[in-house]
Amino acid sequence: MISVDDAIATILDATFSLEAETVSIADCVGRITVSNIMARLTQPPFAASAMDGYAVRIEDAGEGAVLKVIGEAPAGSPFHGLIGKGEAVRIFTGGVVPNGADHIVIQEDVARADDEIIINEPQKNARNIRKAGIDFREGDVLVKSGTQLHEVHGSILAAANILEISVKRRPRIAIFSNGDELVEPGSSLKPGEIVNSNHYALCAMAKSWGGVATYLGCAADNEAAIRAHFERARADVIVPVGGASVGDYDYVKTAFSSLGGEVFFEKIAVRPGKPTWFGKLGNALVLGLPGNPASAIVTAALFLQPLVRRFAGVEGVAETTNARLTNELPANGQRETYMRAIAKKGSHGGYEVTPVTNQDSSLLSPFSNANTLIRRPVSAPALKAGDVVEVVSLR
Repeated sequence: MISVDDAIATILDATFSLEAETVSIADCVGRITVSNIMARLTQPPFAASAMDGYAVRIEDAGEGAVLKVIGEAPAGSPFHGLIGKGEAVRIFTGGVVPNGADHIVIQEDVARADDEIIINEPQKNARNIRKAGIDFREGDVLVKSGTQLHEVHGSILAAANILEISVKRRPRIAIFSNGDELVEPGSSLKPGEIVNSNHYALCAMAKSWGGVATYLGCAADNEAAIRAHFERARADVIVPVGGASVGDYDYVKTAFSSLGGEVFFEKIAVRPGKPTWFGKLGNALVLGLPGNPASAIVTAALFLQPLVRRFAGVEGVAETTNARLTNELPANGQRETYMRAIAKKGSHGGYEVTPVTNQDSSLLSPFSNANTLIRRPVSAPALKAGDVVEVVSLR
């Protein structure tokens, strides 16, 4: 068996670069840029008024001065003349500052009568003008290569007159189940059958990590059916769920090998999830997960997550932190163990964590409230309430 850390290292070492693709800035959130993105124009492209008021020359704007209004400059309709001595142009926020003006008198500081204004308040210095390019200039690097784009990047790029960008392609994840006993939700169950549920969580998890997940259905317990599912997977990562143990009806690795697949490791010293295995088939990596629900979800969080993230361009394994136990834990054995648990902020300001009562690997319901996993290293000693443990975030 391979250790958890060695398994993750092996998985990450096997990844490869994905090609770029072009996306609209409307769909850019979460994507990773493949090159520097530079502004295609200067923003703002002209000196603009920051206030509603009058564009004037500051030297003419003494308190009590009377100025002649020679035109208007609403946003989008510039005044094309030149402001001379003793003149003003009515201007609105966002309007182009007319040639000759270096100051905007806000409308509250003037009284207007017909085509004249009287300045009623002292104008100590030139202000209320946004200079051209104060945000960015044409050719400036707005986003560096390798940046994960957030919700505001779309607006920044739009302001720079950019509509489409090149980003890393999302990794394609193909998931299929295996087992004659499995039926899809909504079916009428016959004796011995159970509802197939794991792929709903696994697809959602892969998507949240930056992948594009496809469910290929459930393969029957025979080599031909499993081979067919492998063969129709068009993916960077194939995730067969179940059929990886040593029972008489576990054919997944047999089918994989018959197709020329290469196994990198077959078992991990982890609880739950010992039968997790990893290899390569053609151009796709294959991560085989156990069929028991808790095992499948825990091993996906530990091993599928860093794989999908590395392909997507977002480095990092599952997020970890420390928390104080609220109850006792027994000593751990020879497999690194991950216990489903509920973590919350405690009165001391840090996190407190409580393991769920039943850790059976077949149970899904504990995940309704469990938001973390308690990591128990190999041969970890018994712990008492108040001791600090490492926890792995589930969501």
